[in-house]
Amino acid sequence: MARFFSRNAAASIALVLSGCAGVAELPRPSVAPAAPPLATVQISPPDIRLEAVDYAALPGWNNDAHARALPALLASCGALAREPRWQPFCDALKKAGSSDAQIRHLIETWLTPFRVVAAGGATSGLVTGYYEPLLRGMRSRQAPFLTPLYRVPLDLIDVDAALVPELSGANLRGRLVGRTLVPYPTRAELSASHALAGQEMVWVDDPVEAFFLQVQGTGKIQIVDAEHGETIRLAYADHNGQPYRSIGKRLIEQHELAQSEASMQGIKAWLSAHPERADELFNVNPRVVFFREEKVTDASLGPKGALGVPLSAGRSIAVDPKVVPLGTPVFLATSLPNSAMPLERLVSAQDTGAAIVTAPGSAVRVDLYFGSGAQAGDDAGRMKAQGRMWLLLPKGS
Repeated sequence: MARFFSRNAAASIALVLSGCAGVAELPRPSVAPAAPPLATVQISPPDIRLEAVDYAALPGWNNDAHARALPALLASCGALAREPRWQPFCDALKKAGSSDAQIRHLIETWLTPFRVVAAGGATSGLVTGYYEPLLRGMRSRQAPFLTPLYRVPLDLIDVDAALVPELSGANLRGRLVGRTLVPYPTRAELSASHALAGQEMVWVDDPVEAFFLQVQGTGKIQIVDAEHGETIRLAYADHNGQPYRSIGKRLIEQHELAQSEASMQGIKAWLSAHPERADELFNVNPRVVFFREEKVTDASLGPKGALGVPLSAGRSIAVDPKVVPLGTPVFLATSLPNSAMPLERLVSAQDTGAAIVTAPGSAVRVDLYFGSGAQAGDDAGRMKAQGRMWLLLPKGS
């Protein structure tokens, strides 16, 4: 969702948490781009820099299944090709074969890898995961489908920040009381007042999953009362202007969970053991997310990220756009969820997130999209590892 999908997702999950012999008929540039000398390039923010390296410096580069990254790369090119420096690469990519060796060779021909380095020389940082929930729902309220998800209420006003420059970047949303604009109510206030009655889009059977769907910012709903088993996507449309607060952080502060237990799975386990305190915990986060309905025309495609293209499971990442321009191919080296086994693969920067901000002294802040459904949720919830990344940029750019 442009987006934005992980704008809330990252804030939650992070805080809750072979080469082939012979390559035939490869597309070749009429004039091969000249490789620049190995160099250091300064980017924003000023304590981050890029250092050009050889592909031999990328761990596992030759072992990745590069062809699996092709759909994400092509999707990014829908946006990148508007920039002259990217157009030759994207044109060549559209004509490429579908083998790992062909995709790898094309990338090596057109792009140069740049290692991301922080002030002080750090080259690593935090890698987390996010996903698209899959819930069951109905169009009308009846047990056990008692938890509503809402469309944008008619009285919600988005204020143009340009009217108040000193508040630029703030969540300027509210409602009119007489002629005065006041803050829009919190989650607890909306629940107690039933002010959103009539704005329900669907009713789902799991209030915990409904909360996490709001945090993720989008999700699929299997409509069980539909004649032919309809599946829809609820995409982020707006929110009530209240700040996001982590329920995992609150459980840690109250000594209900240890830091190591405050994953999405740990929080769900706590809620399962304390169902009577669910509303109390949910109300710690005053933000309420509102949705719009989208048809699911291709179940293999994820929701749209900040780049405006559908996300690809395992091959799309949310990034800090001050460090990684959206659309950029990235080589990511980290480890599998709750494992020391390496996860080294070609991905595309296609999303952003409220919590995806590079920390001082860190070179990396990445959220890896795991896909849709329960398994994707488990993997995303357990993903918290150190990682490194290399931006792949057009030669000579």
